[in-house]
Amino acid sequence: MAHHWNPCTYLPRRLQIVASLTTFLLICLLFFGTSPADDPTTYVNHVPFGPELRAGAHQVVDKLPSIPKVPYMAPPQWLNPFGDQAHTPPPEQTNSSSGEARWYADFKWRNPFSSSTTLDEERAVLPPLAERPRVYTYFDSVGRRKDEKSKEAEQELLQVWRRAWWAQGFKPVVLGKAEAMNNPLYRAVQGLELEEEMETEMMRWLAWGNMGTGILANWLAVPMAAYDDTMLSFLRRGEYPLLTRYEGLGTGLFVGNKISIEKTLKEAISNPQINTTRSLIETASLDTFLIEDKHAAIAFYSTSTLKEKYPLLKTKLEQTTTIPDALTLLPRLINAHLHSTWQNTFSSGISVLKPAPEHTTTLLLPAVELARNLSQCADSPIPASCPPNRPKCKPCVSSSHLPITVQTVFRNTTTLFTIGTVPHPYTLLSLLHSRDDLNVKFIRRETDRDLWTLAATKELIGNGQSSFFRLPALKDAVASEFGRARSLWFTAERPPRSESEKDLEELDWWFGFEIPRHPLDDGKSVTPVPGPERRPPPPKDEFGDSPPPSDADLVKEKALFEKSLMFMQRAGRGGVGGAKGGKKNTGGEKDLVRTRDMVEAWNLADTEIWKFVRAWNARGRVERRGWEEEEEGFGGSRGRWGSRVGSRFEEPKVLNGAALWPMVLSM
Repeated sequence: MAHHWNPCTYLPRRLQIVASLTTFLLICLLFFGTSPADDPTTYVNHVPFGPELRAGAHQVVDKLPSIPKVPYMAPPQWLNPFGDQAHTPPPEQTNSSSGEARWYADFKWRNPFSSSTTLDEERAVLPPLAERPRVYTYFDSVGRRKDEKSKEAEQELLQVWRRAWWAQGFKPVVLGKAEAMNNPLYRAVQGLELEEEMETEMMRWLAWGNMGTGILANWLAVPMAAYDDTMLSFLRRGEYPLLTRYEGLGTGLFVGNKISIEKTLKEAISNPQINTTRSLIETASLDTFLIEDKHAAIAFYSTSTLKEKYPLLKTKLEQTTTIPDALTLLPRLINAHLHSTWQNTFSSGISVLKPAPEHTTTLLLPAVELARNLSQCADSPIPASCPPNRPKCKPCVSSSHLPITVQTVFRNTTTLFTIGTVPHPYTLLSLLHSRDDLNVKFIRRETDRDLWTLAATKELIGNGQSSFFRLPALKDAVASEFGRARSLWFTAERPPRSESEKDLEELDWWFGFEIPRHPLDDGKSVTPVPGPERRPPPPKDEFGDSPPPSDADLVKEKALFEKSLMFMQRAGRGGVGGAKGGKKNTGGEKDLVRTRDMVEAWNLADTEIWKFVRAWNARGRVERRGWEEEEEGFGGSRGRWGSRVGSRFEEPKVLNGAALWPMVLSM
């Protein structure tokens, strides 16, 4: 029997398979893998390189069909369950941007860097907006004939009332007859024959009851105390379990909830003596109100108070023909008292923060101008007078103004008000080194990191701590309840301009009173009493042995600062006014953006506090303007640019009408 020789039979079964596959692959490479045209030498000699390679690549790309750009979308986590999970940025919140400033409200706002929460370098984390309790007042001029002088004065008084309550953390709301008519008890009140004052009082309570829980204040009752006053802190909590009135304020202030208000109204309506009373307090039982005797935080300018404490107004109020003159003087008097109360709160004076003392005088000019306006005495029809709730106040006199100091460090002092100017790192480095051509090599080798943050917190934190450790303390000074009542911060690129009425009005609502606008800076005074004729001198810029800047230095600083503003505008950080920058990533703007990013990356802490302050101020403007839009058209409101708008309380013009003092004054 013939046997065929097969060498694979001498190998194990598995090695036979491997040997067969290897032999097959070698045969394929030998017969099919090469050809005369694929000679290696010929192939190497024809490899394209240099211009030939680039030309070929361009030809291939030109012949490719256009492919639509598809946005990148991260694959869902379930496709890779064993991979690392990626956090997603928090969603955009309502009203969370203004110009280029963007923010996100979260309780983690004290963390050093906002990007750890937002996963976005452009969004700053701010504390959640505090709930503003509503404080109501009732104003209805329908049915009263008044001259134009009185009506204009009343509108000014409503504006003073709204501004004072807003600055203290409340949301002022002006009510009228429309709210009273919406109350289900309105029909029952209409069937009663009431005295004129009692009818107005019932309308106030009906309007208040229609709105519900809150504060009811006369529009001549304004908060006049420090922000952290015990009474104001209680009112800001917004919880009023008991219907409360205050001994000595009469009907000037009530707090309560909707159930208590409705119960009191029903009790008054069912009282058979209501036709002969002039106040709802007289119709209430003894257990209706909780009576508090501590009310030093509220100043009520009632008719009886004005006659008792201010002889000038008493003379005018006793004659019908001069009542409009008294009304005209009252807004200035209340505003001056609000200003002097603020000055008494900060007896240590005003501190203008200047952490980098050299070459940054130009940055501080708006802050110094504001400090001088705040420290001077307000224009008052009754100089050296005190508010009715503070008879032992320290009046502002022109001979001793509130002191102004320029300090290199931030001091967390209760009686010291701080005005801080935070520059962008590019602005600061440009001024400190007198250069407008910052580049990577210079920044990395010639500058220190986070100069402003380290210098400002040197006394507060001490030496040896990183700039990242210092950021929470600075943010707390800007946005905490304690800090925002004792300081004002803004960026150097968008300071409050003294020539801008819009900026000054923003500051009025921040402080709660109208800041002096047009002082006569001639240093003359013919009387020792306060007045706009005397203005405090600018603070001395003295820092050890450093000489004061010369006129030439100031001119150079101003030129560099203007170039820095132009750079910031073109690089997408906005300029004066906070508007968005020019086109980004086009043409020369690419290099500017890269320079900006490089400077910000080298100064992470300074950039973080700059963005935080910018967003903090922007959100404040958005909040107030949103509220003004809600209240536009009501009593005392003004338009977007501060001009008077129409009011639902206004009546057709009455010629030769007698001026009547509003009944609300005697309530």
